[in-house]
Amino acid sequence: MTINCAIIDDEPLAAGLLKSYVEKTPFLQLIGAYGSALEAMKELREHPAQLLFLDIQMPELSGIEFAKILPSETKIIFTTAFQQYAIEGYKVSAIDYLLKPISYNDFVKAANKALDWFNINQKQQAYAKDRFMFVKSDYKLIHVALDDILYIEGLKDYVRIYLADGQKIMSLMNMKKLEDYLPRPEFLRTHRSYIVHMTKAQSIDRFRIVFGQEYIPISDSYKDDVQQYFDIHTLT
Repeated sequence: MTINCAIIDDEPLAAGLLKSYVEKTPFLQLIGAYGSALEAMKELREHPAQLLFLDIQMPELSGIEFAKILPSETKIIFTTAFQQYAIEGYKVSAIDYLLKPISYNDFVKAANKALDWFNINQKQQAYAKDRFMFVKSDYKLIHVALDDILYIEGLKDYVRIYLADGQKIMSLMNMKKLEDYLPRPEFLRTHRSYIVHMTKAQSIDRFRIVFGQEYIPISDSYKDDVQQYFDIHTLT
């Protein structure tokens, strides 16, 4: 897969270094380099980029402010000399956060994270169109509609799939494989042992997801993704 990317940085030396890094990374294709977010805004409307290497401290419009108005499908890797913006970068779902001066080793690690995200997302979109999957259980392949899933529980080498009709399906499978298969953010990992169909959640109680009499825990490792999902979908 090739990712179309753009660089937005008001420092010519920093932008030049990033250009050289993009040029020697086989899966990246540079479609533009811009000295400000305002300049990029005009060009990216006509020639969208999948991935932006985006500086934060820039005149007129900061990288954080620009990120908030970008389409959700445009992914961001922040490039900055200031560590204090890391939390804000996470809030706008940046794939990574690179501190200047940026080494090629750090750059390519971040670029590979983006490649992984696009590859998984591409698979998820294809699977989401089908809206079903087959799972092995008791030597049979069982058809499971995604819309029927409430949540999934990991049990060592097995998973238990809980369906809306009360049915439970056991299958020899790991949670990571399911997490990569199911479309995000409709399905989110909330705990090392749970994946939840977020559109089916009935309520939140003490930061646990409620399904009837069942309470699904939300661990510290996943709480930011879950909180972001609820923030987006909560009217206040």
